[in-house]
Amino acid sequence: MTAMKFLTTDLDDFKWLKHGFFTRVGGMSGGIYGTLNCAFGSDDKADSVAANRGKVAETLDLTPENIVTVKQVHSNKVITVEAPWPRERAPEADALVTKQKGIGLGILTADCAPVLFAAKKSRVIGAAHAGWKGAIGGVLEATIAAMAALGAEAGDITAAIGPCIGPQSYEVSEDFIKPFLAQDEANAKFFKPGAREGHLIFDLPGYAAQRLAAAGIKKIIDTRQDTLTNEAAYFSYRRSTIRKEPDYGRQMSLITIR
Repeated sequence: MTAMKFLTTDLDDFKWLKHGFFTRVGGMSGGIYGTLNCAFGSDDKADSVAANRGKVAETLDLTPENIVTVKQVHSNKVITVEAPWPRERAPEADALVTKQKGIGLGILTADCAPVLFAAKKSRVIGAAHAGWKGAIGGVLEATIAAMAALGAEAGDITAAIGPCIGPQSYEVSEDFIKPFLAQDEANAKFFKPGAREGHLIFDLPGYAAQRLAAAGIKKIIDTRQDTLTNEAAYFSYRRSTIRKEPDYGRQMSLITIR
């Protein structure tokens, strides 16, 4: 069996937490879900997904039951986690925050940007699912606000942007830019002409980083991993759509307080 692979960042400098941006490598799933698919929302075998989550949990010294995820709906809703819940009762939201030890905040992605947060002094953590809808809708700022409600200060928070569709790969229609320009004409800098007529390329991680900086985050880490082009390491919704595949896997990003 191939060994599990995951990325860590400078968040590891905070010895009171553990985190990982997991790849698609090292799991039990087969076919288009090969191999570390962590999404019960996919059509993968539930037993395989459970086994994969178990491997992820073990890597960060958690029990599978203590990993909490939500039904991601591209919103700006944030849940403050006091205790784990069974996956069948997962609420609809796109971000999680906690100051409780031993709870793993999990985000599932396959092109959208997973963002992990840690406030050094207050020992508050967060995790957000930031696709373009969530990012423009304020999910990152809402996560910071929820962390602040637990005692964190924006200037003390480090944010890490995980693997997502890269700034050279996210082709969109020309109309896609309209809500971004309506929000701020300066957002034009996150777009450039696409290879196809009538299309643009959108820099999702760059846009997310600007939103974080504008919200007062001083240290922002970008893993600079492109999920679309790196098929060996990552699932990609866009790639599966191009190939007209019936479904796709999702990788997990996870953070926990020791």
